[in-house]
Formats: sequence, structure tokens, C-alpha cells
Amino acid sequence: MRAVIRPGLARGVLEADRSEDILATVDCLSALGAVIRWEKDNVRVTGFDPFGAASASLPCRESGSTLRFMIPLCLLGGRPMRLTGGEALMKRPLSVFEDICRQRGLSFRRGANEVRLEGALTPGEYAVNGDVSSQFVSGLLFALPLLPGDSLLRLIPPVESRPYIHMTLRALSMFGVNAGWADELTLRVPGGASYTPVDAAVEGDYSNAAVFEALNCLGGRVRVTGLSVDSSQGDQVYRDYFPRLAAGAPMLDVSDCPDLAPVLFALAAAKHGAAFTGTRRLRFKESDRGGAMATELAKFGIQTDIHENRVVVHAGRLHAPETPLSSHGDHRVAMALSVLCVLTGGEIDGAEAVRKSLPDFWARLKGLGVDVALTGAMDNAR
Repeated sequence: MRAVIRPGLARGVLEADRSEDILATVDCLSALGAVIRWEKDNVRVTGFDPFGAASASLPCRESGSTLRFMIPLCLLGGRPMRLTGGEALMKRPLSVFEDICRQRGLSFRRGANEVRLEGALTPGEYAVNGDVSSQFVSGLLFALPLLPGDSLLRLIPPVESRPYIHMTLRALSMFGVNAGWADELTLRVPGGASYTPVDAAVEGDYSNAAVFEALNCLGGRVRVTGLSVDSSQGDQVYRDYFPRLAAGAPMLDVSDCPDLAPVLFALAAAKHGAAFTGTRRLRFKESDRGGAMATELAKFGIQTDIHENRVVVHAGRLHAPETPLSSHGDHRVAMALSVLCVLTGGEIDGAEAVRKSLPDFWARLKGLGVDVALTGAMDNAR
């Protein structure tokens, strides 16, 4: 998604899938004036001038990252802007941007299905809580380089999901924009920059890859290709975490890899149990991921304890669920549950949630020899 936004501010050709998050970002860029054209698996983007963008309504669907990435861009031109989405999306934290708008005299109005903005960002110093979501930092990093003066982003510790900030900085550099760390809590963002055109391939997603490689811990023989060996993605830590889960009952920190948490919980349930720290922010994802996984693991006979910033998955003996499982509308939960269903069998309601990040997930799983039957709404998740 970061790679799609960058050519939106310049122009370029990218290799990308048509996941719900990508489509939401593309729709929002189109609303701001970018010209988007799909050519099979490539998306060709002709950029727009964010300072000249007319008032617009941006459909963010259910994508929290799209919403948080777009808000600062909408605040560049000073014109009234409206960002729309479902009620679940609008309940996710936006306090960082609310505070910034209040402090700088900008209008930020939040409704059940929309956020309305008016006013223009100015260069300067911005303080951002580091333990809410790195997406606030990334959103500002997209917009601040385009302002006429330099800016500083001061992160209020603790800072979680730091690898995602590194990913954004790396993507900015790829498009000719230089921003970086002044110290471990301060980002220096030179102003007066412009994004240069580039053709690029989007690197493979370690979050999605982890689900398939989890099958190897359960006796599978899956090889995942297309992953960058020098990636900044924090979720590549699964290559260290999976062997530890297979060997015993470790304590693992997920504060920098919240998207991995569901599949880690599932693998812990299938193995020897485990304790997980840094879980507080899981409540504010597409679902309450700790609570959602605890509910679904119980259907397999596994007890899970939820604490303020810790989750404990107890060791136990898996059995086939006697009632349908639920994705809780969360793509990561749906994928994680599929790992356990490979062992026990099971039915997952809301399996179409995978369209958010990997639309052909079920087809890929079926291609590995797993017996997958899609019915009803699930049939659209092919």
C-alpha cells in the first residue's frame, strides 16, 4: 500500500494484487485526482498535485491504514475533505490526528461513517504517541516532505511497530524523498521535496507468507517465494518465532508484529502453548484479535487467558470444532484459523474477510492440496 501511495504523488507502474486494502487506496487516490489504470497484475498511476486537489469524498472501505495514510494528504490543500468507511473502521483510534488538528486550528469532525477535514498542515514540530499505531507516523511522513519547510516528528515512547516506520522511510527513499532518524525518538523530515517517477515491484508480504509457512511446523512442505531477504518488514520475525513455538512454550513479544499474532496464537495452540507480550494494541485491529482468537481457540478445546498487555495460550489437545468458527470480520483471524482446520477440519464463517489482504488465499491453500470447499459468501473469496 505504501508503494501505491508514492506514485499517487508522482507517477509510476507497480506490480500489485487487488486486495481490498489496495483497492481502497486506489479509490482514494483517484478521488484526489490521480489517474489509475490496471494492466493485468500491474497498476499504472499518474500522480496528482495534493495542494491543488479539489474537495472530495474518499472511500476508505474498511482499511484503517488507508484512512490514516490519507488524512495528512487531505490536509495539504486546505480544502474540505470527507473520508468514508464502515462503523467498525471509524471506531478505530484516530486521536493522534484529532490532537494535531485541534492544536493547529484545523477542523476534524468525526461521525459514525465519516471523517470531515478542513485546513492546511504547516511545517513544524509534531508529537506523536508511539504506542497507538505506526500508521499515524507513516501518514505524516507521506505528507510533510511536500510542505515548504522542514519538520520534526517526535515520538512519545514507548514506540511500537518501529519496523513499519522503517518500511515507510525505505519506500520514500525509493521515490526520491529523504527523511530519517535524528535519534531513536525523532524523525527529521526536510521540506520542499517532490516524488520522482519509478517503476517498481511490491515485495512479498511476510504477514501472508507466515500463514503458509506455519503449515511446515505441522508437517507440511511449503516453499514461499518472492520475499525480500533484506526486507524491513517486522513480520519476518516469524522465521525466528516458529521454531521456538515448535520446540517449547516460549514467551514472545508481538508489539512490533501485531499482524502475526493470530497465526502465532494458532501455532501455539497446535504445539505446546506460549505466552505473548505487547498485545494491548490487538484490541484495535480489524477485530479484537486477542479476544477473537480466544473465542475461536476454545472451540478447538484450547484455553486462552487475556490480560492487559499479555496473552497466554495454554497447551492442550486440539479437537475438531463442533460449531462453526468465525473470522470476526478479520482477514488475519480467518487465515490463522485455517491453519488449525488443516489439522482438525472445520467450517469458518466470514471466510471472505481474506479479500482484505490476499483475495486468492483459499485458492492458494487449495493448490497446496488442502481440501477447501467454498460455499455461499465464501464462494466470492476465490
